[in-house]
Amino acid sequence: MNKNQTPIRITDAEWDILSAIWERNPIAASEIQDSLGPARNWSSGTVRTLLTRLVRKGVIQAQKVSRRFLYTPLVEKSECVKHESRSFIEKFLGGAPSSIVLDIVRESELSKKDIQELRRILREKDK
Repeated sequence: MNKNQTPIRITDAEWDILSAIWERNPIAASEIQDSLGPARNWSSGTVRTLLTRLVRKGVIQAQKVSRRFLYTPLVEKSECVKHESRSFIEKFLGGAPSSIVLDIVRESELSKKDIQELRRILREKDK
């Protein structure tokens, strides 16, 4: 999902499936069903439908191994998180994240490493 591509919209349910694939890949639909189905009250058909949608969107790939398909991600989790963050900022903050960033920094317990990283980022932005 680079800047030149049309953003891929991932629903909350698809995000759950994709998270399972990022956590453990390659993974079979039955394994996803075993880990997510009962908690979400999803049938195996629901899991397979969500997998098909993600394949069509080009986010995951399916490879037939023996008599089952194994799923692997085609995008990095960090890229999807970055896209979702940008989408949130545009939708709820009108593209100006400064107020929420300032609130998060004020209210969060930050480690020395976090503070150093923030300083590095701010120095880069100041150039």
